[in-house]
Amino acid sequence: MRKILLTFIISMFCFLSIQPTQAQNRKRMLLQAFWWDYWNNNYQNGWANYLTDLAPRLKAMGIDAIWIPPITKDNGRNVGYSVFDHYDLGDKFQKGSLGTRMGDKDELIRMIAVMHANGIEVIQDVVLNHIDNAGSATGQGGQDAFASSNYNDGRTSGYKNFRYVSYATPANDESATNYLNRNGRWSKSWPNFYPNQFNGCCNNDINSILFGPDISYESNAFGQSSCTGCFNPPQASNYMRDNARNWLVWCKKQTGVDGFRFDAVKHFPAYVTEDVLFNTTQNAGWANGGSDMYAVGEWVGGASELDTWASAVQNRAGTFDFALRNGINNIITGNGNFDMGSLPGYQQTNRMRTTPFVNNHDTFRPTFDANGNYSGWNTGSELAPHIDPFNNRLSPAYAVMCAVDGNPQIFFEDLFNLGNSNRYTHNPTNVTQLPTRSDIENIIWCHTALKFKQGAYKVRWQAQDLLIIERSGRAVICASDNWANWQDPQAVQTDFPDGTVLKDYSGAAGLATRTVYGGGKVNLSVPPCNGSAPRKGYSIWAPTTANTTVGNAAIPNAQEWELADDLGDSHVNSLRQGGQLPGNSTAWRTAGKIFSRNAQITINLFPTDATRNLTVAIFNSTGTQVASTSGTGNLTLNYTPTAAAAWYVIKARHTSAINYAGQRAFVKASYSAPATVVTANFPASSAVTKSVSGITTSAEGDASAEIKNETSNLKENNAFQVYPNPSMDGEVTLNIPVKDAKSVNVNVMDATGKVVAEQEINVENNTAKLRGLPSGMLLIRANANGQSWTQKLVVK
Repeated sequence: MRKILLTFIISMFCFLSIQPTQAQNRKRMLLQAFWWDYWNNNYQNGWANYLTDLAPRLKAMGIDAIWIPPITKDNGRNVGYSVFDHYDLGDKFQKGSLGTRMGDKDELIRMIAVMHANGIEVIQDVVLNHIDNAGSATGQGGQDAFASSNYNDGRTSGYKNFRYVSYATPANDESATNYLNRNGRWSKSWPNFYPNQFNGCCNNDINSILFGPDISYESNAFGQSSCTGCFNPPQASNYMRDNARNWLVWCKKQTGVDGFRFDAVKHFPAYVTEDVLFNTTQNAGWANGGSDMYAVGEWVGGASELDTWASAVQNRAGTFDFALRNGINNIITGNGNFDMGSLPGYQQTNRMRTTPFVNNHDTFRPTFDANGNYSGWNTGSELAPHIDPFNNRLSPAYAVMCAVDGNPQIFFEDLFNLGNSNRYTHNPTNVTQLPTRSDIENIIWCHTALKFKQGAYKVRWQAQDLLIIERSGRAVICASDNWANWQDPQAVQTDFPDGTVLKDYSGAAGLATRTVYGGGKVNLSVPPCNGSAPRKGYSIWAPTTANTTVGNAAIPNAQEWELADDLGDSHVNSLRQGGQLPGNSTAWRTAGKIFSRNAQITINLFPTDATRNLTVAIFNSTGTQVASTSGTGNLTLNYTPTAAAAWYVIKARHTSAINYAGQRAFVKASYSAPATVVTANFPASSAVTKSVSGITTSAEGDASAEIKNETSNLKENNAFQVYPNPSMDGEVTLNIPVKDAKSVNVNVMDATGKVVAEQEINVENNTAKLRGLPSGMLLIRANANGQSWTQKLVVK
């Protein structure tokens, strides 16, 4: 009795002394919708399609937002954190491929639209502290000898000439001359990186060269490359900061994403994050995110460091609460000896936009066997110790994490069991093939259905084996790390009025309802962690009359494309989107593509010269024009499809070929996507102009019927890449989209359908070399591990 009384007194003292209350923005239940080196053989280099198919399951669970990996082109379809071209979202043919590991830009935009149809926000991962992989697909043209000899950073060997393909300057070959003359937006030269003539390197977190050429955001970090005869435009003060701002605003309009996660914010100035967030929330026109836009920075450090950075960005972003995470990790490693009551004291103080978490891709780096099951841990690459999702104390850890202040972040591998399941082969819509951990799914559902974050955060009980948090008037969340014993706290103070009947929404063990008495007190029960009860170490109590609906209303969806010569790509292996409206011509320019249901589509065209007569049109998946309008000034086109789900292409042109100069234009699409899509039934290639390798299918009179059929569906095989294309010497590299392929069987046919080469080639690092090919139009067929791909190739 004395022990119970002492525990109660200590709990009440802690309740009175720890009342973290502050203004907060709207809270989301955020799912990190990928793991490190994410991959599925059914969605090879097409993670956007994987997430599109998964969307309805996420809505039913109560997920409010998903965090997606970087969507920008890197080198070779990697995870995305080694950015090459920020303006390439999988629509340009460079670095030997069209898409990214997410897929191509059309598929990315469809995924965002489908998530919005399910009421789920999309949070994009952004890398602003470094870029990498300067040079063409073969590395030519990227090195600046002056940077290497005079401002050597000791890491990059002067590879700091960043030039990008565009509609005006496609990658017609991979030579240094072609690469250095590419004029894609936001080109970069050695003065834009550390070290430069004004800013040294390698003596603090910001200027250290850790991942690649490290961006110098100082106002004086501008200048030209030392190359001659190349695209080398002059730069002005604040070049990198201004371009980072312009890019993120462009990206928000182009994709329609709802918020941002910033990678490694310790390694670039806080004023850059504050700048880009001010402009994406307040200065992005129709795409303004507003003061409630979700934003978070990855700063690995203690509570005071997290608070300092959040204040430095004027609370436009929060941080991942690594301080709280240290306490959560102690729940796991303590093996029942951790003081649960001490956990609230681990939190950072500035929690206006904080994101508590248990695991993420930087703390969770398992090694795998051939089937993708856990075989060990790569602890050397973890920023904090991993928490094994098979540990029974994962459940109370998540219960607490979802109860405290902030936007709780769920890790994909904690929610879904991939550790001993079908990591690389599962269908995401199949609950047997992609099972959830029921405790974590239940906690997510309770957080959303019971609307935790609409109630004030109050710590109600702090003891060695038990922590109780109330979300005032909403729910009481109890968590225990005790392995074998039930916890039965009596007279727990709440804000519920006397007579309120509470039940345990976790279903811990069919617990009886509890009635509030004596001025808001209630007696509760919490199961142990050993698995003897249906739930492990937590219970969640709320009124029996609670409205437990989950799922948000659909989010309005819009994207805006800019038609400009320094954006997009005209290469035949690209999406062939972008390019300004050409002068003296009525040639169409393709803005982009949308995936719509049978609800009104509204297209807005904004020209830069309002005096000219322009036409904007919508084409269906067969290439038939279904709607258009013409006129001067801003144009509006409305069209309501009859199909329940379909691709539509948006194009614009000058209406007549009079003496006009070329002009940029902006095209915005507002529409509704279907909430449920089977992406395999609607491949993005179905609405792509059938033009490959410079020869349209209608002009291939000398090609066999087989080649015609293969090339008309080329984009469906874009996970398989052949480069360079065209080849000048009959030697190409094949990118094989199967992670464990050791060899590949290759057949090569000429334009008559004759097999001109057939061989088995070794695969190393997902690539294979093919040599000695004859000149002409060829079709490459490759087979590895039971999967087949085709690709068109021209050898000159």
